[in-house]
Amino acid sequence: DHIERFAVSAESESETKTVVEAREFEFVVDEPPSLGGTNDGPNPVEYLIGAWAGCLNVVVHTVGEERGIDLERVKIAIEGDLDPRKFLGIDEDVRAGYQEINVRIEVESDADEEALEALRAEVEERCPVGDNIDNPTPTDVAIEVA
Repeated sequence: DHIERFAVSAESESETKTVVEAREFEFVVDEPPSLGGTNDGPNPVEYLIGAWAGCLNVVVHTVGEERGIDLERVKIAIEGDLDPRKFLGIDEDVRAGYQEINVRIEVESDADEEALEALRAEVEERCPVGDNIDNPTPTDVAIEVA
């Protein structure tokens, strides 16, 4: 079997603050004060693109090594625009998530443009988090009484 299962558990501390456990790690998800939070941690959509940056870092280095590309430094910048009107129940016709996400990966390397373009294409193809963002993933959300 080639399947790896990953899981988290989370508990609400307030309307905006959530404590998440992943393996032996714990992190806080919160909103900035401008969105009613206490700013005790990044918000969910920041974690989403942060997770993508972390995944891209691993995949860039893995694929670079496979292709014999020496990467002295890798910097990743991700940004996206989000319209909160659907989340807030104001407008049902807009998308709840990011409208578009832009990723820029800057590397220090002596590889030529052709090698870096091939690296980019393979990284985009092989990144698990990017795959989940780019493609629909079946989900099943249930609410149960404790």
